[in-house]
Amino acid sequence: MDKKDIKNFASEEFKEELKKISEPSYRAEQIFSWIYKKGACDFSGMNNLPKPLKDKLSQYYYIGEIKPLKHLKSIDQTEKFLFELQDGNLIETVLIYAWQRKTLCISTQAGCKFACSFCASGMNGFKRDLSVSEILSQILSIEHHLKQRITNFVFMGMGEPLDNYENVSKAIKIMNSKKGMGIAARRITVSTSGIIPGIEKIKKLGLQINLSISLHAANNELRSRLMSVNKKYPLHELLNSCEDYMENGGRMLTFEYILIKGINDSQKDVDELVRAARRLKAKVNLIAYSPVPGLDYEAPFEENVKIFEDKLLKRGVNVTIRDSKGKDIMAACGQLAGEGGYGD
Repeated sequence: MDKKDIKNFASEEFKEELKKISEPSYRAEQIFSWIYKKGACDFSGMNNLPKPLKDKLSQYYYIGEIKPLKHLKSIDQTEKFLFELQDGNLIETVLIYAWQRKTLCISTQAGCKFACSFCASGMNGFKRDLSVSEILSQILSIEHHLKQRITNFVFMGMGEPLDNYENVSKAIKIMNSKKGMGIAARRITVSTSGIIPGIEKIKKLGLQINLSISLHAANNELRSRLMSVNKKYPLHELLNSCEDYMENGGRMLTFEYILIKGINDSQKDVDELVRAARRLKAKVNLIAYSPVPGLDYEAPFEENVKIFEDKLLKRGVNVTIRDSKGKDIMAACGQLAGEGGYGD
């Protein structure tokens, strides 16, 4: 019989698993505490469990891990980690420092099937979804490496989180649960390129997590050119879905807007973005494009990013220029590809 990865189970699910092997359900909480609060990677060190139980757990289950291959540090302190999965696929995870905040940018897929035209993650195609265990292992591995707790978590790494909704939502529940990692929902942000069925599901999740929309154009034609997902889920349908999300108790919505020189930085783009942001009372995170080898897009001049911000502010939009960190190690927005920036 194939062993099962414990980190793919939520607490209540694992209680049912324990019943199958004739063990009391209260043991689930003890085992989860070892894994998620003490970072245990095997059963042998769980010293409040009897040996027969540890032997039985080893027979039927294992605690999944991902293999850290490389680690880079940027001149701005950003850190990038390259992990190898059990099947040989590679993913990247980024840790960003800002004041007292340590934010982990988590990957949810190996590759990306949506292949936005300005992003590196989909350039080598889509490999597969990450399991719940592989998502959580990014957090546990990096916290173990740093020997300190991470404060904030954004699902903005490789892949489209809401295209892997079942695994991402279960991972979030374990992150948030007191029996799991005990992370406050407000410290967790999910970013989506606009998967409408996923947005409809996430509002029913019952957790006050933050939702971020990778918008990048508030014009349907331009957005379809930049983001293939817009052909399946057009802009007007996406905005309607976001409006419904807000009306049904969602927290403040954020639009991520990567500013690309000569592409989405005109006065017309300002006007269209103002209309969308005002309609949804959304905050705008303005991000200067970070170059990707092999793509022809260019980063805007710093002063032009500021001009674009000023135009939005004058029209009453809540906007922040988000410094895209880690460019020197290919760790900035749109640069993650599961291979770049490590040298030989």
